[in-house]
Amino acid sequence: MVFRKLPGVSASGMGLRLSQKFVFLLFLSGLVTLCFGALFFLPDSVRLKRIFLSKTESQPVTVGSENDVREHLKKGAKDPEHLRGITSAKGETSTKLKALSRKSSVTNEAKTDKKVAGGEGANTDTSFDYNKFQKCLLKPHLGIEHGKPSDPQTLQRREKVKEMMKFAWDNYKSFAWGRNELRPLTRNGHIGNMFGGLRGASIVDSLDTLYIMGLMDEYNDAKEWVETSLDLNSNGEASLFEVNIRYVGGLLSAYYLTGEEMFKRKVMVLGEKLLPAFNTPTGIPRGVINLGSWSWGWASAGSSILAEFGTLHLEFVHLSELSNNGIYTEKVMNIRKLLNKIEKPHGLYPNFLSPVSGNWVQHHVSIGGLGDSFYEYLIKSYLMSDKTDEEAKKMYYSALEAIEANLVQKSPGGLTYMAEWRGGILDHKMGHLACFSGGMVVIGADDGAPEKRQHYLDLAAEITHTCHESYSRSATKLGPEAFRFDGGAEATATRLSDRYYILRPEVIESYMYMWRLTHDPKYREWGWEAVEALEQHCRVEAGFSGIRDVYAQTVSHDNMQQSFFLSETLKYLYLLFSDDDLLPLEDWVFNTEAHPLPVVRKSCLQGEGGTHDKTTSE
Repeated sequence: MVFRKLPGVSASGMGLRLSQKFVFLLFLSGLVTLCFGALFFLPDSVRLKRIFLSKTESQPVTVGSENDVREHLKKGAKDPEHLRGITSAKGETSTKLKALSRKSSVTNEAKTDKKVAGGEGANTDTSFDYNKFQKCLLKPHLGIEHGKPSDPQTLQRREKVKEMMKFAWDNYKSFAWGRNELRPLTRNGHIGNMFGGLRGASIVDSLDTLYIMGLMDEYNDAKEWVETSLDLNSNGEASLFEVNIRYVGGLLSAYYLTGEEMFKRKVMVLGEKLLPAFNTPTGIPRGVINLGSWSWGWASAGSSILAEFGTLHLEFVHLSELSNNGIYTEKVMNIRKLLNKIEKPHGLYPNFLSPVSGNWVQHHVSIGGLGDSFYEYLIKSYLMSDKTDEEAKKMYYSALEAIEANLVQKSPGGLTYMAEWRGGILDHKMGHLACFSGGMVVIGADDGAPEKRQHYLDLAAEITHTCHESYSRSATKLGPEAFRFDGGAEATATRLSDRYYILRPEVIESYMYMWRLTHDPKYREWGWEAVEALEQHCRVEAGFSGIRDVYAQTVSHDNMQQSFFLSETLKYLYLLFSDDDLLPLEDWVFNTEAHPLPVVRKSCLQGEGGTHDKTTSE
C-alpha cells in the first residue's frame, strides 16, 4: 500500500492514528468538492459539465439562429467616472467577472425561461399591427418634406451636416465595414470588447440617421448587412447598457421608422438574450452579461451603476409592445419598486447599488457619468407613455427638486452648473456628459407644476449657456471632457486628463431641444459653430477623429470615429437645422443613443381608428 512508504505510518492494518485518518479524509473530501465545484466554471460546451449537471441545470430557451467598454458606462473616457467613450485603447471593462451563487441564479433563470417560452406572464399572440401604429401617430414621422427648412441658409447648413454623415459613413464602409468603429488615421476597423462579440455597432447605430437624412443607398447597404451578417449568437461578455442603447435601440428605431419586419425579428432575439442579466437576488441587473450563454449567471463583480440599470426602461417597454409579452416591462418596473423602497440621501440617487443587497454602496451623486441617463429616462418614460406614467413623473420631479437643492450651483462669474456630490461634499466639476441636462430640463418644463414652468425654461437655458461657454473658451471651440469651477477657473478644464474631446453629442443635443422648444436662433448659431469646429479640427482624410487637447492650437487626433458620432452628434445637428415636423417631439422620444422611439398610445393601439387620420384631416 502507498501508506507503507509514508514516514510515521505503521504497516499493520494501515496503522493510521485517528487524527491522521481525520486529516486524510478532510483532504480527500476537500479535493472531491474542489473538482466537482470546478464544473461550474467550465464553458457550456464542455461534455463533462453536461453529463454531471444536465439534470439540475434549467434548460436554456431556444432563441433561434439569428445570428473598449465606453469604459464602464455611456461612452467612457480616460477617467472611470467619465463614462461615454474612448473605445480605442481601453475597451477593457474595469470589472472582473465571477460566477454568482448557483442557487438563486438557477431558480431565477427557470422563472425567466418559463415566462419567455410562453408560460407565466407570456402571451402567445405576438402580432404587432404596424399600420395601426402609424395611424396612432399625430403627424407623419418624416414631416411634409422631410423637415426641409424654408430658409436658404438653414437648408445649406443642413446639407453640410448630411455631407459630413456621408463622408463619415463612406470611410467607415471603405476601411472598417462590419467592425464596430473606424480608426480613420490608420484606416482600419476597431472591434473592442464591450459588445460581447457583436459586430457592426456603427452600422446599427447609423440605420435611423441614414434613413432620416434620405441617404437611401447607404441605408439599404446597412439594412442588408444587418439581415445577412449581424450574428446575435456571439459568445462573450457584453455591457448590458451598451448593447441595449445601441443595438436594441437602433433596431427598434429602424423597425418603427420603416416597418421592416426583419428589424423586429432581430431585436426580439437580442432582447431575450438580455433577460438573464436580471437574475439577481434583487432584480437589479448586472452590468455585464454573456450573450452566448443562457445557462450560467455570469456577473460583474461589485456594484451595479445607476445610469446602467436605469437606462433600460424605454427599450424594454417597446420590447413588450412588439412581443406582447409583459416580462420586459415587468423587469424594469421591478427596478423602480426597489428604488422607491430604499432611502435616498437628501432625496438624491447615489451612483452605485449592490444587486445582491439592494443597498447603496457609496454616496457619490453625479448628473454626468454614472448617473446621467437614469434621470433622462424618468422624464422620457413619462413622455413616451403619452403622459400616463405618473410614477415616472413623480420620481423625475422629486429627483430634480433634490438636484436643484444640492447640486445646482452659480459660479462667481454667473454661470449655472451641476456639481457632483460626494457624501455631502461638493466637487465643483461638470462633465461633458452632464450637458445633456439642459435638454432634459426643457422637455419636462411643461409638465411640472405650472408655476415652475418658466423657472425650468430658465434653468435649461442657463445650463446650456454654461456648456456653450465650455466650448467657446477653448482654442478649438470644442468642449473638454470635464470642466471646473474652482481655483479661479470657470467652465475650463484644469487637468490634462480632462482636455480631450471624443466627438461627444451632449452639448449639441441640448442645442437641438432648446431650439425646438424656444426657437431662439442662437441655438442654431451655436450648432453651426460646432459644425465649423468639427470640420476644422476633427475631420481627417478618412473620417472624423476625436482630439486629445481642445486647448492646443495644433491638435493631436485619437484615431477613433465613435459610432455615437453617427448616431447622435450628426443626427442632432441635422434635426437642429430641420423643421420641427421631422420626428416631431409629440410623437417621438429619443433614447440616450438618439434612437427615436414612438410614444405609446395604448388607447389608440387597442381601439379602432387612429389619431393620424384625424390630424391629417384637420
